[in-house]
Amino acid sequence: MTQLGKFEKYLVEEFFDDYRAGDMSHGTFIRRVAFITGSMAAASSTMLQLGCAPHEVPRSTDPMPSPMASSARLAGEATTAAAGPVPGAKSPLSVPEGVSGLVTATVRFPAGGTGISAYLARPEGADAGPAVLVCHENRGLTPHIQDVARRFAKAGYVALAPDLLSREGGTPGVDADAVPGALTRAGAERHVSDFSAGFDYLRSLDFVDGERIAMNGYCFGGGITWQAATEIPRLKATAAFYGPAPELEKVPFIKPAVFGVYAELDQRITGAMPALRDALAATDVRHKLTVYPGVDHAFHNDTSERYNEAQATAAWQDTLAWFGEYV
Repeated sequence: MTQLGKFEKYLVEEFFDDYRAGDMSHGTFIRRVAFITGSMAAASSTMLQLGCAPHEVPRSTDPMPSPMASSARLAGEATTAAAGPVPGAKSPLSVPEGVSGLVTATVRFPAGGTGISAYLARPEGADAGPAVLVCHENRGLTPHIQDVARRFAKAGYVALAPDLLSREGGTPGVDADAVPGALTRAGAERHVSDFSAGFDYLRSLDFVDGERIAMNGYCFGGGITWQAATEIPRLKATAAFYGPAPELEKVPFIKPAVFGVYAELDQRITGAMPALRDALAATDVRHKLTVYPGVDHAFHNDTSERYNEAQATAAWQDTLAWFGEYV
C-alpha cells in the first residue's frame, strides 16, 4: 500500500465520507484517490487498507488520468474576478466582487525562488491596519475563498489568500480532481513556507500594520493553519476551521492565540480534538476550541450542501471576536 502522510489520509477519508453521503460520484472518488496515491492500482490498495473501498474499486490496469485534462474548462470557471455575486453563494455574509469600499487585486510575492499568486482584498484608504492570511480548502483558490477574503476586508482587515498551486501553474490550470493530490504532494512544509513568505509580503505593505497579522484556514487549510501556528511565531492569532491537528509534540511551540472550529457531526476531525485540547491545556498557549452543534464538516462553505447558515454565521462572528481580542 502507498504510505500515506497525515494530509493524504485525511483527504482519502474525507472523500470517502463525501462518497457515502452522496456528495461525490463513484468515478470522482476513485479519480481523486488515484491522484493522491499516484496510480489506480495504489488507489485500490489504499482504499481497501483504510476500509474506504466503494462497491467497485478501479482495475489495476486502468491508466492514471491526466491532471491537465480539464484545464480549459477550469480556466473558464476561474475568471470570476468580474463584478458580481459569488456563484452558488448562500450566506448573507457573502461580499460580491466590485462592492464599494473595498479594493481587490491579484498580486504576486516571492517565495522559495519563485512567485506566488494571491488574491488580495482590503478596505479603501491608506491607513495601516490589521491583516489576515487565508488558506484555501483542498479545492485550491476558489471564488468562495476570494469571497472569504472580501468578508475580512469588509471587517477592516487586509486579507491575502495565496494560491498554493502557483508553482503548478495555478488552480485554474489543474484538473479539479487532481488539485487535492497536487496539494498533498507539495507537502505541508512548502505550504507553511509560502505563508511565511506571505506574512513577510504583508509586512512590506504600507497599508498593513506588520505587528497585527493573523491566519485563517478551512478543512485542508485548517490543517495548514494549525501547522503554521507552530512555525510562524510572529502571527498574532489563528482560526482553524475543522482541520487536522498539528503533531502534539509541537503544541508547546505555538505562539499565536489559537482558535479551533469544530463540527459536532464531524467525528473524523472532532473525535481527535480532545487530545489537542489536553495538549493545549498543558501549556500557556492562549486557546479556544469550539464545537458547533448539529453540523458536519465544511459547514461554513456556503457553496456546499453542508452549509448551515446559523452555525456558519456564529463561527464567523466568533472568529472576528477572537481576532478582535488578540490581533
